[in-house]
Amino acid sequence: MTAPRITVNGTEAPISPVAPHTTVLDFLRERGLTGTKEGCAEGECGACAVLVARPGTNEPTDWVAVNACLLPAAALDGQEVVTSEGLATAGPAGAPGALHPVQEEMAVRGGSQCGYCTPGFVCSMAAEYYRPDRCAHTGTEPAEDGTGTGTGTEDGPRHDADPEHGPNGFDLHALSGNLCRCTGYRPIRDAAFAVGAPTADDPLAQRRAQSPPAPVATEYVRDGRAFLRRSTLGETLRLLRERPDAVVVAGSTDWGVEVNIRSRRADCVVAVDRLPELRELRFGPGAVEIGAALTLTEIERRLDGRVPLLAELFPQFASRLIRNGATLGGNLGTGSPIGDSPPVLLALEASVVLADADGERQVPLAEYFTGYRQSVRRPGELIRAVRVPLPLSPVVAFHKIAKRRFDDISSVAVAFALDVEDGIVRKARIGLGGVAATPIRALATEEALEGRPWTAETAGAAARVLRAEGTPMNDQRASAAYRSAMLGQSLLKLYAQTTEAVTS
Repeated sequence: MTAPRITVNGTEAPISPVAPHTTVLDFLRERGLTGTKEGCAEGECGACAVLVARPGTNEPTDWVAVNACLLPAAALDGQEVVTSEGLATAGPAGAPGALHPVQEEMAVRGGSQCGYCTPGFVCSMAAEYYRPDRCAHTGTEPAEDGTGTGTGTEDGPRHDADPEHGPNGFDLHALSGNLCRCTGYRPIRDAAFAVGAPTADDPLAQRRAQSPPAPVATEYVRDGRAFLRRSTLGETLRLLRERPDAVVVAGSTDWGVEVNIRSRRADCVVAVDRLPELRELRFGPGAVEIGAALTLTEIERRLDGRVPLLAELFPQFASRLIRNGATLGGNLGTGSPIGDSPPVLLALEASVVLADADGERQVPLAEYFTGYRQSVRRPGELIRAVRVPLPLSPVVAFHKIAKRRFDDISSVAVAFALDVEDGIVRKARIGLGGVAATPIRALATEEALEGRPWTAETAGAAARVLRAEGTPMNDQRASAAYRSAMLGQSLLKLYAQTTEAVTS
């Protein structure tokens, strides 16, 4: 193994002598790259965003924006990072003092405001700027009331009837993890909708056609603490047998918060995010198997809507910055009762594939959680994959009740998967989050639905049952009474949505 190194803005930099828990954010700032800022230190504000070269979906390499405040620097051993400072020199302008097209638009549209968050916005915008399948579309001039499709003018971009997608194909959800503390999102939106396509001589665009950095084995030990990455699953499982106390990380979106906010330190951290065996996605005759270390963004793009309930989950799961690092294995591995994916996977009747040095076993997710942040996973075991059985139920919905539309922890999360044939509910699966010590199935409500006609009367009766499921509590996000009310309303909403779909 070679000494861990990261390529930063085209130049290799040794990770040593920082401590193994040191974040990419602190590593960069100690090197004088202070455009990367710390705001919240928990992956919510996006001031720390940087670009990382990752395996692509439509090209060999994608430029992916991630939260530098959450990732340990050692996790990027052998990888390539571009910061806000590096965008101009690595981009098409390439001259000192010149601006990248994204930076130029932010400047001329007045999107910088106080400037603290601007570098993070710029990095997230650059990731969307280089998204290979982003393409411009044409439309009509907007009407006086602001509706209609925008084509853009020299004075500024017109806006679509869909306010979250620009005529240049820019998806504003790319900025959902970048929160500004000033006001005035309109200039930032204008800048996003004004950027064009990368030019043929843009080095970062050209880089997409080359293979991403190959995974490297990492052994970084300093001051008695270690960050370790093995090359294969077998080697990793043997390591976990030797070190059952190790903290297993993939995107580090949960562990990074523990390190920053609660000052937790681990004697041994084992990274699994680059293991090929945990990064496969396969459709079989009876199930779709999703690797536990695939990021949510990778799953979303590779599934491309083929599992509709997951497609409903992804836009509501934190922010794009978080989804670029978070994994299903991590979301299930933490055992949190308010994770967004468990209710969906429970409704899909998913199972987890657990692996250790002796072999594998498959456990239905409904039997996986045993208590608050506890599960049947044994020391030395990790989640290799999630299996979703086929065929899928046709009537699905994911309702997340939170104080903000996006990038927020849910007060209540409800996932539905129903089979309705000839007006009768033949099968009902309902997953709940935020209403008990663990994610749970709403078994009583499922029984109240199955075998009955899918009518307003049935939905109303089942909604009253659903209100009593779980053991909701009062906390800072919501009261127990509110949670119970939202459970009932979610089923009534599902009925209203399905009835509208049938009659429209």
